[in-house]
Amino acid sequence: MDFQIYGFCTIFSFLILASSALQQNPPAQINSNSVLVALLDSHYTELSELVEKALLLQTLEGAVSKHNITIFAPKNEALERDLDPEFKQFLLEPRNLKSLQNLLLFHMIPTRIESNHWPVEMNNPAHHTSLCRDAFDEKIQLIKKNGEKLVGEARMFKADDVVRPDGIIHGIERLLIPKSVQQDFNTRRSLRSISAVLPEGAPEVDPRTHRLKKPAPPVPAGAPPVLPIFDSMAPGPSLAPAPAPGPGGHQHHFDGESQVKDFIQTLLHYGGYNEMADILVNLTSLASEMGRLISEGYVLTVLAPNDEAMAKLTTDQLSEPGAPEQIMYYHLIPEYQTEESMYNSVRRFGKVRYDTLRLPHKVVAEEADGSVKFGQGEASAYLFDPDIYTDGRISVQGIDGVLFPLQEIKPAPPKPTPVAKVVSNQRRGKLLEVACTLLGVCY
Repeated sequence: MDFQIYGFCTIFSFLILASSALQQNPPAQINSNSVLVALLDSHYTELSELVEKALLLQTLEGAVSKHNITIFAPKNEALERDLDPEFKQFLLEPRNLKSLQNLLLFHMIPTRIESNHWPVEMNNPAHHTSLCRDAFDEKIQLIKKNGEKLVGEARMFKADDVVRPDGIIHGIERLLIPKSVQQDFNTRRSLRSISAVLPEGAPEVDPRTHRLKKPAPPVPAGAPPVLPIFDSMAPGPSLAPAPAPGPGGHQHHFDGESQVKDFIQTLLHYGGYNEMADILVNLTSLASEMGRLISEGYVLTVLAPNDEAMAKLTTDQLSEPGAPEQIMYYHLIPEYQTEESMYNSVRRFGKVRYDTLRLPHKVVAEEADGSVKFGQGEASAYLFDPDIYTDGRISVQGIDGVLFPLQEIKPAPPKPTPVAKVVSNQRRGKLLEVACTLLGVCY
C-alpha cells in the first residue's frame, strides 16, 4: 500500500513539473488576427512571396510569439520593376538563400513602432536593431525630414497601413539593403567577371601531325575533348602502329585501357564473338588505340559481328595490308548509342546515317522487323544481341553480319553467255558432192 502511494506521488510530481515547463515555454501559436497572416493577405504580394520563398514563416512565428514586431514593407513596384534584374536574380538563386533571408529580416524590428512614435527633430534620429543577426551592428535609422517620415533612405508612403495586436506594417517606397547582402552580391559579381574568359577561335590542327598547334586548356570532367576524334586517331596501320595509352590519358579522367580490356573480356564470356576479339587483340593494334581514345574522353559504339558472320569473310578480304583494321574501323561509331536510342532514331526518322572511324564512309541504319538493320542490300546485318556491354563510354551491340561500305560492294560478274556452235549441214555437203561428180567439176 505504501509503495502504491509513493508511486502515485511520484507520477503526480512529474505531471506538475511538466505542466509548469509547458507554461514557461508555450508553443508558438499564430491566430488569424496576427500581423503575419495580414502580411500574407495584404497588397504587398511581392514581399509576402519572398518571405515564403525564403522559408522565414517559422522564424517569424517565433518572433511574433515573443514580442511585437514592426515590418517596413516595400511596395510591389520596388521589388518587381525598380529592382536591379541582376540583383534580383542573385537573391532568387537557391545558393543565396541566406542573403535573401538577411535582406527580408532587415526590414523587421522586434519592437512596435507606430507613426506617432517617430522622432520629431531631424537632428535626433532614432536607431533600432532589426531581426537580421548578420546586420546586428547595422541599425535602422528613423528620421523625419521636410515633414516626411524616412526609414533609412526610403520614404514612408503609407504609415500604419496594417495594425494588429502583435505587430504593425508601414509601407515604404524602396528596398532596404544591408551592407552584408550588398557585399555578398558584389563579391559574387566580381568573381564571375574574373572567371570570364575572352572568346577565342577554334583550335588549329596541324594537317601533318593531326595534333593541335597549341596545347588545349584542360576541360572539365565529362566534357568532350577539344580535338576531333578523327584527328586524334593514330596513323593507319600500314604507316605506324598506334601508341600505347598513357595512365588515364592526359586529362586523367578515364582509364580507357581497363575499359577496353573489360569489354573484350565481356565478349569472350558472352560467347560467339571470339573472332572479333581475336582481331582486336592479336591481329591489330585497335585495342590499344581504342583505349587511348577512351582515356582522352571520347566515346565509341562497337557493332560487333558474331563468329558465324566473321567465318564468311574470304581470304581475299583479309589478306590485303590493313584490311582487318579497315573492316573494324567501319564497325566503330564515334558516338555512344544503345539499342534503345538507335531503335528510337530509326523509328522516328526512317533511315539514320552514323559516322564511322573509317572516313568518309557512313553506316546506314533503318527499322526492319522490329529491330535495327545496318547496311543495304545483301551486305546488311541485323542488331540481334543488344547492349552486350554498356559502361557510359563504350557500347557494344551484336550484329549478325559483317558490314562493308556501299562503294566496296562489287556486283557479281555476269556469267558469260554461251557461244552457239555452228555445225555444218552434213546433208547439204553430200548433195553438193554428188552434183559436182555429175558435172565433172571438182570443188
